[in-house]
Amino acid sequence: MNTGQANEGRADMDASQANEGRAGVDRADADRVNLEKTNADQRTRQSPSASAPPSPSASASPPAYGAGAGTGTGTGSKDRNPSVRVRRFWSVRRVPAGIVALVLAAVAGLLLYDVAAVRSGRPAMRWRDWLADQLATRPLDDAWVMGGAGLLAVLGVWMVVLALTPGLRGLLPMRPPKAGVEGAAGGGGAGAGAVVRAGIDRTSAGLVLRDRAMEVPGVRAARVDVGRRRIRARALAHFRDLDEVRADLDAALHEGIRQLGLARRPALSVHVRRPAKSKR
Repeated sequence: MNTGQANEGRADMDASQANEGRAGVDRADADRVNLEKTNADQRTRQSPSASAPPSPSASASPPAYGAGAGTGTGTGSKDRNPSVRVRRFWSVRRVPAGIVALVLAAVAGLLLYDVAAVRSGRPAMRWRDWLADQLATRPLDDAWVMGGAGLLAVLGVWMVVLALTPGLRGLLPMRPPKAGVEGAAGGGGAGAGAVVRAGIDRTSAGLVLRDRAMEVPGVRAARVDVGRRRIRARALAHFRDLDEVRADLDAALHEGIRQLGLARRPALSVHVRRPAKSKR
């Protein structure tokens, strides 16, 4: 009986050890499978970022404002497309419109009040009686009538000119970031059709070009007048040959005008002379 119990105990121990061994093997296999899946997931996440081509924004920096395609890079070089059709900035003209509106409102209100007073039985104002007498007694070829009519005609023409012209002559429009595109609406995304417009004051442009002129060797003093169609530069040279100074100044100003990014390239005239000798 003792021998049978001992055999049964050994059999139970062997069965439990065998079960524990198989459970350990199963856990090791499960851990190995999980490790392989983790490594595969990491390789999958890393492979697109490693094989993806570089984005255009990272490989190339955006061009400067007004630098369109075909612009030269050398000193004094000219653009292939120097002029781009860009609309000028339109002046709001709040002050003239406000003054005209106030004057018309005051005159119309005063006349309406006088007409209403006459209709109610009161006498008319003296200025209206005087104006009616003058218009009834003076002939059409009178000097005062002709002068008043001419003044009113000039004021009317001036108002029409203000209404039909953009104004802001002192502001030079610049090329948009994409040269030649004005008001084009792009597709996709909010704000895709927004157009960026920029301009530079003529006085500021003259100061920028004057600083460029003062960097030329031999230039003692310089003055740059920027117009809408022409830029005039005058310089005083105290050493070097005048022709060399003029050539270097012309090249420097052409490069400066190109870097301004104006929509319409103005003509350039350069004048260089010696300073006047002081008389003692």
